[in-house]
Amino acid sequence: MTALFTKETQAIFWNNNKSAIQRMLDYDYIIDRKKPSVAAIVAPTGTQKFEKFFFGPEEIIIPVYKTTEVAMKENEEVEVFINFGSFRTAFDVTMEALSYSNIQTVMVTAEGIPERHARAMNKKAREQGVVLIGPATAGGITPGSFKIANVGGTITNIIDCKLHRAGSCGLVTRSGGLFNEMSNILALNADGIAEGVAIGGDRFVGSVFIDHLLRMEKNPQIQYMVLLGEVGGAEEYKVIQAVQEGKITKPIIAWCIGTIAKHFSSGVQFGHAGASANAKDETAEAKNRAMKEVGIIVPESFNDLPVKIADLYNKLKENNTIKEVQEPKIKKIPEDFEKVASRGDIRKGTNFICTISDDRGEEAHYGGHPISSVATPDTGYSIGDVMSILWFKKRYPKWATEFIETVLKTVADHGPAVAGAHNARVTARAGKDVISSLISGLLTIGPRFGGAIDGSAKYFKYGFDNNLSPEEFVSYMKKEGIPIPGIGHRIKSVRNPDKRVESLKEYASKNFPSNRVLDYALEIEKLTTSKKDNLILNVDGTIGVLMVDMWRRLEYDDTDIDIFIEAGALNAFFILGRCIGFIGHVLDEKRLGMSMYRHPWDDILYDVNYAEEI
Repeated sequence: MTALFTKETQAIFWNNNKSAIQRMLDYDYIIDRKKPSVAAIVAPTGTQKFEKFFFGPEEIIIPVYKTTEVAMKENEEVEVFINFGSFRTAFDVTMEALSYSNIQTVMVTAEGIPERHARAMNKKAREQGVVLIGPATAGGITPGSFKIANVGGTITNIIDCKLHRAGSCGLVTRSGGLFNEMSNILALNADGIAEGVAIGGDRFVGSVFIDHLLRMEKNPQIQYMVLLGEVGGAEEYKVIQAVQEGKITKPIIAWCIGTIAKHFSSGVQFGHAGASANAKDETAEAKNRAMKEVGIIVPESFNDLPVKIADLYNKLKENNTIKEVQEPKIKKIPEDFEKVASRGDIRKGTNFICTISDDRGEEAHYGGHPISSVATPDTGYSIGDVMSILWFKKRYPKWATEFIETVLKTVADHGPAVAGAHNARVTARAGKDVISSLISGLLTIGPRFGGAIDGSAKYFKYGFDNNLSPEEFVSYMKKEGIPIPGIGHRIKSVRNPDKRVESLKEYASKNFPSNRVLDYALEIEKLTTSKKDNLILNVDGTIGVLMVDMWRRLEYDDTDIDIFIEAGALNAFFILGRCIGFIGHVLDEKRLGMSMYRHPWDDILYDVNYAEEI
């Protein structure tokens, strides 16, 4: 293998680093790749089956797998494995990747991997014939074909450094940061690079300088090499030996960073783990001298590197070793909407409007109030306050919020026999979860079960506003063919009053500024109970009319109140409150470990006749 990557190379990306993946895909787009360089993502702790990314102006889907094994099985054509795991997981992930025969290159970003793990990874990679880049690396690139992760930096930097198309230099460095710097120097003083690798800053890395330089020697696109080493280690001496033995014949420009170390009285640890001289031969000065002695072009200082590069490049160009690079047309990557919008350079119509809460910024807000200012008891805000803010966009006075909470507590449960609680319990006993069981109960709420609050508010308000007498109101409802919502109870009656209704009426008489619609409903109750003593104002009716009284006293106009009623806001109180009871019943079933429910035969009238043929 001469070129490290081609335009067909694809990778599996371990750990869902979205920004690094998007950078790879942006690079793919500007170099006009037909298929994305990332074929799959492995995210062991993720829950998604795919991830969306941009490929130029279009969105694409990249599959996400829980394990490397499944990802490999589904993507057998992949040649590169990019390991973005932490130093704790990098070893295990890399060793698994090295066991697959289709993988030719593995890149490991983590730094500080223990020596014995690094040596084990390196040994297995060499046995498998795999190029291991790293640990502690930014990666590698074959310009115009494929790049690993973040190497080269932003797209703007990549284009400035001519990394979007092949030049004539083979670049090998230890440092990822200096790789970017050298790419820039080569772009300014020559035609850029044909291939580049940052081998990594740890003391024990996989592939080393000589591995890449020997490959670059055989790559016809590469006409000369640049080696940027550093203080520490002895890998540069392998290059010196290869030059002496004639294994490398192409010109090399080389420099070891860290010559300043000679001015310190004691050993100095530079940025990388491997950048520390443990012997005289490992000093930058010694290695630079030794490379120069075998004919490698070594500048007097780092600042002299651009001059040496320009001189060699011009010389090779003059003798036609290097041909003029044809600059390709560069595609422009569309800017992300969020960036453009943040500058105010675009406007877009919204699909939704929200006027009650805002989850943008550092902290979400309820009706303009930061959650932290309403959530805890010391803030003085109650559940009723939060409901009034989120449901009705106003903070209600204490008498109103306490009424709301009274309603919730009043309707929270009505025993296990009612339809909703029964359904919730049966569903729980079938082994379903809390949410499924709760929904089963909630789906019974409607016109026949808990659905009369909205109707009672609507029709009692209509009668009151139109000055209908109790007799006229009853006649009106009869003419409309509608049973009076909020009137009547199966069990409760005048002689057996509903304690919940009594409590609500008592609270209203003590705390509401006025109860005119309730008084009107009670006058109608006198008429209905004179005909049948169970046609009382029930809890739904009481809540409905008191909500109208509450809103009237809070100075909502009739249009607002009618909107609340038509939207189902009153029934929402019953729904929210009854959720408390339904969940309680579900948890009760789970706690008791009740078995699957089957309705008894003796409670069913079977009337099954022989089905005749037609």
